[in-house]
Parts: sequence; C-alpha cells; structure tokens
Amino acid sequence: MKQFILASIIAGAFAFPAAAEDYKIMAPAAPGGGWDQTARSMQSALQDEGISSSVQVQNVPGAGGTIGLAQFVNQASGDPSQLIVGGYVMVGAILTNNSPVTLDQVTPIARLTGEYEAVVVPAASDIKDMAGLVAKLKSDPGSVSWAGGSAGGTDHITAGLIAKAAGVDPTKVNYIAFSGGGEALAAILGNQVTVGISGYGEFASQIQAGTLRIIGISADERIEGIDAPTFKEAGVDVSIQNWRMVAAAPGITDEQKKTILADVDKMAKSAAWQKTLADKGWADTYLAGDDFAAQLKQDTESTAAILKEIGLVK
Repeated sequence: MKQFILASIIAGAFAFPAAAEDYKIMAPAAPGGGWDQTARSMQSALQDEGISSSVQVQNVPGAGGTIGLAQFVNQASGDPSQLIVGGYVMVGAILTNNSPVTLDQVTPIARLTGEYEAVVVPAASDIKDMAGLVAKLKSDPGSVSWAGGSAGGTDHITAGLIAKAAGVDPTKVNYIAFSGGGEALAAILGNQVTVGISGYGEFASQIQAGTLRIIGISADERIEGIDAPTFKEAGVDVSIQNWRMVAAAPGITDEQKKTILADVDKMAKSAAWQKTLADKGWADTYLAGDDFAAQLKQDTESTAAILKEIGLVK
C-alpha cells in the first residue's frame, strides 16, 4: 500500500508542468530607446503568454551597449536566467570603441526585429525634405548636427552613408551621440540639433502628433502607413535596416540553450509579440539558433567594411 501511495505521488509530481523560467533581461542603454523598448516588450510578452512567471529588466547604458555587454559577460557567465538585448548598433560600437568584449563571448539566441532608419526635423525647421537636407550638407557639412544613438551604430552609419551618397565627405558629419532615445528626442524637440536619425518607432508618436516632420526613411520601397519617401526616392542612394536580437550568457549548457530557444520561439510566435510588432512598426525578421549565429558573423564582417568606408574605423 505504501509503495502504491509513493508511486502515485511520484506520478502526480511528474504530471505537473515544469516551473516557468524566471528571466532577467539587460537593456544595455538608457530608458526610451530601441533596446529598452525591445527588452520591455519581451518582458510583457513572456509574462502575458505565461512563458515566464517573472521577468525583470535592467538598464546599463553607455558606449553603444559595450559597457552593459562587458558587465553581462563578466557577471552572468553560466547563468541561464540572464539575457541581453542588442543589435546592429552594438556590432558597430564594438568596432569603433575597440571593445575588449565582443559578441563572440555571448550565446546568440535570435534576431527578433528589423526597423528602418527615419530622418526627422522639428516641425518648425526650414528643412522641408531630403533635398533641403542634402543642399545644407553640401553647403556646410558641419552646420548640420545629427542627433542619434551611439557612435558607430546604425544611426551614425546611416548619416555617413547619406553624406557619402550626396557627395559630401562622411568624416565631416557633425554627429552627436546619445545613449538613449529619450535624450536624443529631447535634443531634437528642443531645437538643439538640426536633424534626428533613428528607428521609425522612436519618433512615431511625435510624427503623428505633428511635433516632428519625417523627411525620409531607409527602406527600399515606401512603407504602408508611413507618409514619407524612401531616401532613394528622394535621390539619395542609401537603404539600410537596423535589427535587434537577444543573446544568452556565456558558458551555459546545450540543454539550457535549448530551453531558452524554446521560450524565445514561443514568445516570437505569440499573439502578444505579434501585436507589439504591429503597434511599433517593427518588421518580423525572426531568425534563431545556428542560423542567426552565422548571420551575426556575416553582419559583423560587413559592418567593419562599411565603418572603414565612411571613416569611423581605421
């Protein structure tokens, strides 16, 4: 009888699902920017869909994410509950900052989103379109101050490529780097800079409210719901897409990696995440596991070539 009761208890224990993993997600930037939005959107989706019972987000800003990356690599090793978001910006920042810590030292999990770069001006600006911006750049490159994310990131690369396409020396671009989207937005709205450059989602509400005017977007073709010409349409032969990803700690086991991949896969296919993509105008560029690791390696090599081309890396 005792054996039967014990067997029943054991069988009952195995009938319950395993406890959901608790996660801590590092956003290696100040609140308000794309990485912060990505981390907090993951937090909501993982919790709302019951994939995780508890998700905390930590902001560690500075140097294009490389300060947070260094902290993550040094402190989270072997811990499967720790995740970090990052993206194209971090690839460039690692190169321009000569960071001793690189993305080779984390465990790539998945590329989550893609977003095109938007160029905006304050509503009262005398720059009405890309042609006006190009004319001002050609007249005096230094007179056009650009507010964007970290040095060497997608915003900075895009500003350099726009200058180059306009026949202006990209090394003369007067680029002002901000560690968070909120700080950059305040500078643009406060008329402290000439133009702002970032992912469309960071400017969407101000564009809709009429406080900012979008003059161009970095897509190959016009985007439904965004009333702006592509750079190419406006005569500037540049197209580029930023992307954001999630990675796990170094030193985790293959089994731990599989668990994280399964959780992120569920999240990426969930109704909550798909609604976030639609609401924020993020493209679904989901790519996971080894396929993403191979793409990350390729993107790192191509980014190094672009940064050399526009004079940001020797």
